Amino acid sequence: MSSTGRDRAYGATGGNRLLDRVLAGTPPEQSPVRHVEHLAERPARYGEWPDWAPERLVAALRARGTERPWIHQLQAAELAHSGENVVVATGTASGKSLAYQLPVLTRLDLDSRATALYVSPTKALGTDQLRSVAGLDLPGIRPATYDGDTPGTERDWVRAHARWVFSNPDMLHHGVLPRHSRWARFFRNLSYIVVDECHTYRGVFGSHIALLLRRLRRVAEHYGAAPVFVLASATVAAPAELGGTLTGRTCHAVTEDGSPRGGRTMALWEPPLLEEVTGENGAPVRRSAGAETSRIMSDLVIESARCLAFVRSRTGAELAALGAQRSLREVAPELVNRVAAYRGGYLPEQRRELERALHSGELRALATTSALELGVDISGLDAVVIAGYPGTLASLWQQAGRAGREGDGALVVFVARDDPLDTYLAHNPGAVFDRPVEATVLDPGNPHLLRPHLACAAAELPLDERALEEFGGETARESVARLTEAGELRARRNGWYWTARQPPHRSVELRGSGGQQTAVVESDSGRLLGTVDPESAHGLVHPGAVYLHQGESFVVDELDLDEGIALVHAEDPEWNTSPREETDIAVLRTQRQRRTSHGLSINLGEVEVTSRVTGYLRRMPSGEVLDQLPLDLPERTLSTRAVWYSLDEELLVSSAPGGAGLDPARIPGALHAAEHAAIGLLPLFATCDRWDIGGVSTALHPNTGEPTVFVHDGHPGGAGFADRGFAALFPWLAATREAIVACDCSAGCPSCVQSPKCGNGNEPLDKAGAVAVLDVLLAERTDVAPA
Repeated sequence: MSSTGRDRAYGATGGNRLLDRVLAGTPPEQSPVRHVEHLAERPARYGEWPDWAPERLVAALRARGTERPWIHQLQAAELAHSGENVVVATGTASGKSLAYQLPVLTRLDLDSRATALYVSPTKALGTDQLRSVAGLDLPGIRPATYDGDTPGTERDWVRAHARWVFSNPDMLHHGVLPRHSRWARFFRNLSYIVVDECHTYRGVFGSHIALLLRRLRRVAEHYGAAPVFVLASATVAAPAELGGTLTGRTCHAVTEDGSPRGGRTMALWEPPLLEEVTGENGAPVRRSAGAETSRIMSDLVIESARCLAFVRSRTGAELAALGAQRSLREVAPELVNRVAAYRGGYLPEQRRELERALHSGELRALATTSALELGVDISGLDAVVIAGYPGTLASLWQQAGRAGREGDGALVVFVARDDPLDTYLAHNPGAVFDRPVEATVLDPGNPHLLRPHLACAAAELPLDERALEEFGGETARESVARLTEAGELRARRNGWYWTARQPPHRSVELRGSGGQQTAVVESDSGRLLGTVDPESAHGLVHPGAVYLHQGESFVVDELDLDEGIALVHAEDPEWNTSPREETDIAVLRTQRQRRTSHGLSINLGEVEVTSRVTGYLRRMPSGEVLDQLPLDLPERTLSTRAVWYSLDEELLVSSAPGGAGLDPARIPGALHAAEHAAIGLLPLFATCDRWDIGGVSTALHPNTGEPTVFVHDGHPGGAGFADRGFAALFPWLAATREAIVACDCSAGCPSCVQSPKCGNGNEPLDKAGAVAVLDVLLAERTDVAPA
């Protein structure tokens, strides 16, 4: 275990004490802690209330406990008040809501006709912010929610009278923009659009939201309004660029955080390998991050620490809470009821009660999904446990930010999952503490997404040349030409019109990539549980798959791809399932290429991926594989983007300096292992999940004529992940090598080179060969010609 003395003077004693208690009884040589970092306490920096803020608004804010604004709140509010679009990107519990409440409420107070719109990624967050504004009790503001839960009887009132409407992207897309004429009063006076937690809008979802916001702005301008955008984000790289890409307008970034923060001790924790359990192909398996989290939670509860544990799935959150309760039942049964789970799917009143109980101390620990990462006012806790990397450093620090009490330190524990990226982070603390957070990746110019949004925009208001420029220029013109050829748009002298009677909005799924959604239906009741996008249906709702919905478990009986329906029944088996898939890839167009003089070629371009789910594994929660069952599903094709590298075989077999020295028979396993590990590490450099991307490796690819490894986006047209991998190829591959070498298994396991979605049953895999391949690649970095 390593420990950094950085800022040790700033009151990390509380966190140290808690960590010592959690590790009590563990011999030092068996400690799961790989690194401890001490993060400094930060004092508050204040500004003064601006002269333009109405006295009664300032009085209401002071009465709520805000005596003076912090400097970032004031800076963002000043920019927004002056008519500048702004994105405020500061840490958890830094009061970003005041940064937009101050200018918005000022405008609403001074202009009785002015309106404002608040957009958040979740209904729960919108409800919290509505409660915050309503609690100020300012006359004439009339805030109201307009989302899927708003009763029909209230919706007319909201349209006619509400001045600050709290909604979400889905409701804007389905319920507001298609019927914007009914919102004429609101749009005519729209002064501000607040986009909260905008760092969550990434990848395909983020691209959808960027296009939605362009449509929203276009409708507002149609009614004569020019709303100012105020975006709130966790700390992200290039926030001004993110704001501009989302809104299509220049945004000013505010990043200097003036809020106070208590000192924190942060531990990187790697669960031990289990001697009695083996996984696929006899590979070793680590104790699960969920089981470790349950034990840590129970120890913290015994120490009277208030804590949150972030777990990646709803079921995982429930299981973590149950595990902690089981542990407490054995040693401190009087504390069993001080632990609970918190996740999406709970009723609002249940969530509020859990939040209140944690605030008051009635509850000491909550196991939660990311539902408590965003916006909800819970901070200043004694400890936070993060079970598995949440996908981005921005999310990691957002979750960690819930811990931190002024004057006494707090503890944050990152528990690594059995995953290459988590392994890398546990052994490379610099990647957590010394690396800037990621830039958010999204691509509103993706024609697969742009085309349906242009259809929606035309149904809302006829498209003209100015609109096409706003939506991407030449790419938008090409999309409109295709829509016109298909008969969906009709060209007139003054623009392009939607031809059908029904608007196209229902066919556009903001949280997917388009195409026919597969409905997941409970057989007995006919209840619609949810939908699955077409790229995921084969892997998530194949016959025999375990499907989770709001904490309930179902097993799929039948998948009808023609009708787009999966029939399921309620069942809670001991195991979970993971699909096995065969994949081929063809290069359609190479757009960028870099070469070395020794035979390495690095490429970025368009590819066609052909894949077929051939079977699935049933696994126990421990990781133990029960069996593999076959499936007979059709092939699917995906046109997307990929990054790939090809090597001269001589580089791989040569024993001379610079060669890998591999026997030709080892090349397939070496490339396969390198591909798996690279897929696991790409989320460190692009804001994606490993399930957003895929890969193929081959000892001889027909398009390159050489040993080749591909990593491709998992969405039609791409989502920007392959592009980010091409730009950061050598740092990405260096991190991949580190993750493999850091893992203490002998021949490969899920923590390094095994993949949970490998179609070949994780065979062949050559861990040592992968390191040799990556050494060759990294040795070539100084010889790469510019793109």
